[in-house]
Amino acid sequence: MIVHNVAGLLFVSALTTAAAQGGASNGSGALALSAIVGELAPQTSPANKKLLAAYFGGRADAPHAKDLRIAIKADAIDCRAGNVDITSRACELTFGAKKVELHGRKAHELYATLIENGVVPEGAAGASHASVTALDCIVDADEVAEKAGGGARCAYNP
Repeated sequence: MIVHNVAGLLFVSALTTAAAQGGASNGSGALALSAIVGELAPQTSPANKKLLAAYFGGRADAPHAKDLRIAIKADAIDCRAGNVDITSRACELTFGAKKVELHGRKAHELYATLIENGVVPEGAAGASHASVTALDCIVDADEVAEKAGGGARCAYNP
């Protein structure tokens, strides 16, 4: 009985620790998330948006400045997909005081990409939500150009 209680306590403790920690991803999923959010982020320059779009479009050989590292940040992202009204898809991204809303196909693309990056969707009142705060991605252009599986990393809080 004591062994069972200790094992249960350790399991609950591990779950609590995992929930308190943020999430992270790298590779192709992180690049996709960086490109989608970077397209909308006000702090991402037009030249960097164009490079991210090229990478997301499969062009790892897109020209870039040596040692270029692109930072993509969002304060919060909340995407929802209807499970009663199955046509409903929407996301809200927060960049400081600026909010951006997506609907339809674009919202679904971001929702699915969040899940691809390890965000666990939760159901509530007719919709499933995938949400993060403090999204912080870095794309290293030189590393992406190597085509060795690296060059994009994202961290976030669930």
